[in-house]
Formats: sequence, C-alpha cells, structure tokens
Amino acid sequence: MKFQELLINWYDTHHRDLPFRHIDDPYAIWVSEIMLQQTTVTAVIPYFTRFMQRFPTVEALAQASLDEVYKYWEGLGYYRRCKHLHESAQIIMAQFHGIFPQTYEDVLSLKGVGPYTASAICSFAYHQSYAAIDGNALRVLSRLDRLHDNIAETKTIKEITKRSNRYIQGYDSAKYNQGLMDLANAICKVQNPLCEACPLQSCCQAYKYHEEKVLPINIKKIKKQELSFITGVITYQNELMLIKNKEGLLENMYGLIQYEVESPYSFMEAFEKDYGLSLSVEESIKDFKHVFTHRTWHMHVYHFIANEKDEHFYDQKTIETFAIPTAHKKILTYLQNK
Repeated sequence: MKFQELLINWYDTHHRDLPFRHIDDPYAIWVSEIMLQQTTVTAVIPYFTRFMQRFPTVEALAQASLDEVYKYWEGLGYYRRCKHLHESAQIIMAQFHGIFPQTYEDVLSLKGVGPYTASAICSFAYHQSYAAIDGNALRVLSRLDRLHDNIAETKTIKEITKRSNRYIQGYDSAKYNQGLMDLANAICKVQNPLCEACPLQSCCQAYKYHEEKVLPINIKKIKKQELSFITGVITYQNELMLIKNKEGLLENMYGLIQYEVESPYSFMEAFEKDYGLSLSVEESIKDFKHVFTHRTWHMHVYHFIANEKDEHFYDQKTIETFAIPTAHKKILTYLQNK
C-alpha cells in the first residue's frame, strides 16, 4: 500500500478534533490559518471560536473597525496578521464581490497569505491538489524520503513541495495535508519520533536506514556576527572524545569538536580528514546557544560513534579533571542528566 493511503487511513481514525476541521467555509479556514501562523493550535482554539462568533462572514469582518478587530485579536500577538486580515476582507468585498477567491493565485494575492497558507486554504476548502508544506510536513517528508538536504534552505523547501504536489495527485488533498500535520504532532516528533507506532514505518527510508533521529537537517542561517556549528559528541564505547585547544578563545581548555558546516554528514567528512577516524551519526541531540562577549555560538549537537579510538578519548573520571568551556559543559551536563 502506498504511503498516501496509509496516511489517510490513519488520519481517518486518529485525526485531532479541532473547530476548524471538517468545514469547507474558505473564510473560516482562512481565519484559522492566519491565526495558526506562529501560534500553537491549543492557543488558537478559544480565539478562533470567539472571533468567528463576532465576525462570522467576510462582510462582517470588513465592516468592523480595525480597533474592534484588534480587540478580538488581543493576546494572540503578531498584530500585523490581524491588520492584514482586516485589509484583505475589505479587498474581498471590493474586488471579489464579497465571495472568497477560489483560485490559488487569487488566494495568494491576499495580504499576509504565503504559499503555505494559500495551499492550505485551496486544499481544505476546495480540495484542490496543492501540498501545504510547513515545518511539520517538511519533517515527515524529509524522513520519508531520507533527504540529507537542509530543510531551512529555500531550494530544499521547493524540492519537497514539488515532490509532495506529485504525491498528492489522485488523493483527498485535505486529508493528505492534515494527515501530515497530525502525524507530525502525534508520532513524527522533532525529538524521539515514535516510529514503532507510525503507520508509514514500512515506507520510511529514514527508519529503514536508522536515521530517524538524525533527520531532518534543519539549520537556519544566522547573522554574520553569530557562529553556527555542528558540534559532535563523539564516543567510543564508554569514552568521550575531547580536544585541548592550543590557541584562541578557549586556549588550554578541553572541548568537543565542532565545525562550521551545515549538516552532520559534512561534519563526518571534515572529521575523517582531520583525525583519520570514521564516524557514524546516531542522533540529533539538541540545539544549544552560548553568548560570549563579542559573539554567539549556535551549536547543533549530534551524537557520533567512532569506529576506533585514539589518544583523544577519555573516561568520565579523567574528564572531571579537565577545564571545559561553559559552552560545552552545558552540553555534557545535559547529557549526564538526560
């Protein structure tokens, strides 16, 4: 059975019961999708219910004062979303004769609506075959296809969207898109995905190759005065690899190895070149941030296992005698208490 069928069958049984589900009113779906931008589902529900009671139609929203609309939005934050919602309601009344637009291009033309939101509205309201690709869908699909590309990159998002638009053909697009969302929420989690309970396990390439705790690669670009590293917790049996810094910011302190690269696979290539040891990547651990006086480190920490050891591996008792920079001590403390 194809993964689309498995996903939709799972969704039919396990979908979340939300007030903006199982409706085909494009206006209500639009309001919910704008509210859900940068806000959790749990937080949105009471606001959505109250907002729709006061502004049940596009016309009601367009005729209300902006001050009143803001009052009903109060507490949701990111108030530009609210302003765009009100302006777009007036545009719909003026340009679309009060009828919510029905094509992807027209929906996308509304203020505050991007490709994801336009796709979601067209899919949920009109069952048009558009893949709604947000962070949840990116995570599920990158694991499903075992993509090693950084999902924070525009080119990767475009590639996954292209694939998903192909996958969605011939299936109920609303159930497909909402199924990806609910699967990501319940099972295909950022950390420690529940693969044994996943209906897509038999189709998932990340699971097949034991990379479900490594993927997706999600490393966002940062400002120039900040540094982004892949930081390696490299182990061999019960010993940890630490390197003594010979110069620079942390001179004479023992630290974890890190490289300014975009993925753990690039880390492994650089490491083998420098140390002559092969690594396998086990899992993504956690992102850490440490602020120095003149710079900030963003450390995307992964656990690697070495195929053999050298003189840089130490047991816990020895490590306790080392001076370790606070930035890396945070990581080691986290692992000890995990």
